[in-house]
Formats: sequence, structure tokens, C-alpha cells
Amino acid sequence: MHTHSLGEYMERLDRDSWKGVAEIMLSSAEKLKKAGADFLICPDNTVHHAMPEVLKRTPLPWLHIAEEVAVEAKARGLRRLGIPGTRLTMEGTVYPEVLTKHGIEFRTPSGLDRGKIDQIIFEELVNGIFKSEALGVFRGIIDRLKAEGCDGVVLGCTEIPLLVSPEASSLPTLDSTRILARAALQKAIGVEAKVAKP
Repeated sequence: MHTHSLGEYMERLDRDSWKGVAEIMLSSAEKLKKAGADFLICPDNTVHHAMPEVLKRTPLPWLHIAEEVAVEAKARGLRRLGIPGTRLTMEGTVYPEVLTKHGIEFRTPSGLDRGKIDQIIFEELVNGIFKSEALGVFRGIIDRLKAEGCDGVVLGCTEIPLLVSPEASSLPTLDSTRILARAALQKAIGVEAKVAKP
């Protein structure tokens, strides 16, 4: 396991520098290869936007978080997913591209709800602050996604499952971090998993 500081990532994200994000991901990849890793994972949904650039030069194959979520959704018979996460995840292409490829529909929260989610993530959750009011906001957003026909919800940010449990959601939850971790474990012990190759 290796990571650069969140600050290093945020400095590049604030400049919309996906090539810069890719550079620090590749730096970690090189260190992990030298440490003996066979494949790589990144539990951060947002930085998967840099994956196309990473895959051009990666020293090792990667498991892709959205691919693993799509595989799990299909296995559970889910057809339309709501996608809360950071603003960059909700407004970006990572999940839309992968889910569309797998024939899964998706919905993102409204612009107002996207702003609320992003604020809760960066002002509260990443700082270890878990308020009942924030849970209420998430519950309301998930209820609205359900009303739009979603039959499952992706917890598309590492910190969201720390606040939103399966029991607190009106929709079945797909904890992207847990799904990726499970896929990595299966891959490590030899169970077939989808691997994004360079």
C-alpha cells in the first residue's frame, strides 16, 4: 500500500490537472512494483478520471473501481444506479462510461444535491465529522434517486459508507471501496477478476 498525501492530490485536482494526478499515481505504482506487487488498486473514485493516462504507462495492471461496481451491480440484478460522490465523480465520466458499457442506466443527484454532497464530504467526512443532519441529507437524496427509478445506489466516495450504512438507505447500497477490496482479495487468491491492462 502506498499513497501520496491528499494535499498533493487536491492541489492537482484544483487545477484540473489529470496528467498531474496520473504522475503521482504512477509514482505510487512504481514504488509498489519494486515492493513486489502483482497488480494495483486505487480506492479513490475521483482520481479514476486519470486512469486513461495512467494505463498508458503503468508498470502493472489495475483493477478499476467502476468496473468492479458494474460487475457487482449486474450480479445483483440492478439496472439503474444512483451515483453520489464528490462533485468530480458525479459530474465526470468514470461511472457513466463504465456503466453504459455494461448496459446499466444511472442517475446523478440534482445540481443542488451535488453541491450538498460535495460540501459534506470535504467539510465533514474527510475530517472525521459524522453528523445526523448529514445522514438526513443523504437519506433524502437517496429517496429522490429512488423516485427517479433507481434500484441501487453507488456509495461513490470512500468516506460515504462511514456515514451511510445499508440499513440507513432506502435503496440497496454498492460500497465501491468494499467492492474493490473484495475484488482485489479474490484476484490475489486466484479468483478471476476484471483487470484493466496497459
